[in-house]
Amino acid sequence: MTPRIGKHLQEVPMKFLVFGLGNPGSEYADTRHNVGFMVLDRLRKELSSADDFASGRYASVCNGRQAGKQFVLVKPQTFMNLSGQAVRYWMQSEKVENDRILVITDDLSLPFGQIRLRGSGSAGGHNGLGHIETVLGNNQYPRLRVGIGREFAPGRQSDYVLAPFGKTEQETLPDLLERCSKAVLAWALRGLGPAMNEFNRS
Repeated sequence: MTPRIGKHLQEVPMKFLVFGLGNPGSEYADTRHNVGFMVLDRLRKELSSADDFASGRYASVCNGRQAGKQFVLVKPQTFMNLSGQAVRYWMQSEKVENDRILVITDDLSLPFGQIRLRGSGSAGGHNGLGHIETVLGNNQYPRLRVGIGREFAPGRQSDYVLAPFGKTEQETLPDLLERCSKAVLAWALRGLGPAMNEFNRS
């Protein structure tokens, strides 16, 4: 007979941490730089059960489940350039290693609407990813880059990322957020490789 404690351990769901990067505050809520927050809001609706986002250490956090897996959705409240503080704290608090975290961020190098899921990689000049890499001491963690385009004049990058999506972009933004949330679920439920094959398309 299987010991009772063994049965209990078998029922503990595998846990995944999903970090959506952005800046706290209503003035940043709808900006391109906050698309990571937007994806988490959409992902929360995809989960079969999820609570509301609540204030936690360094972040706003939501817990949910899907297909027997546990998801902890984390919106760092440290501002983008210090995102690594929240990532390190919640990884340690939830006892989750690099391969079961996913960081969602905006990406200027991708046209609006394209997404790229990767198991590791450079920060590519993104301050949020750069700080996470510095704090963790490595860049070996999965990330989902969400294309926001680069339709700005020289020297106006900051204005661009801190501005809301344009009218035409807003029309297709819901579809993009839905696709991103499905990519996150595919990563957790089916694995990185199958998720990349399905969602890393132009």
